[in-house]
Amino acid sequence: MSWLDDLAGPAFAHGGTVLRDRRPDVANPYNPDRPTPGAWEDADTIEIDDAWVASSSSTTTETATRAQILTEKSLFCPPDSDVRPGDRIRADGVAYYVKVKPSGDANPFTGWRPVLEVPLEDREG
Repeated sequence: MSWLDDLAGPAFAHGGTVLRDRRPDVANPYNPDRPTPGAWEDADTIEIDDAWVASSSSTTTETATRAQILTEKSLFCPPDSDVRPGDRIRADGVAYYVKVKPSGDANPFTGWRPVLEVPLEDREG
């Protein structure tokens, strides 16, 4: 039984695939006690079931030497999904990055957690 069964209406009849990439830890030659993220080519990829990426905002910043577009979105997924800062989320042919800790609030009366919201960002330029 899916967490979506608790919500009214049908499951995602028109939903897309959402993938989570996580780079492996590699040894840091400067500090052996603190590994660093490896290459994206070696990332562990899983599909996140019952998830979707929704729009949040997009802004343009321009300076004399650079123009950049920052797109912010949110990943909504089951509360027990394995997503953490440093991961890459791929949906609809676009890659977004998890920069902050995901937050899944619980109802204080029942403890029910409807969804995990994960802020995402993509920078172009």
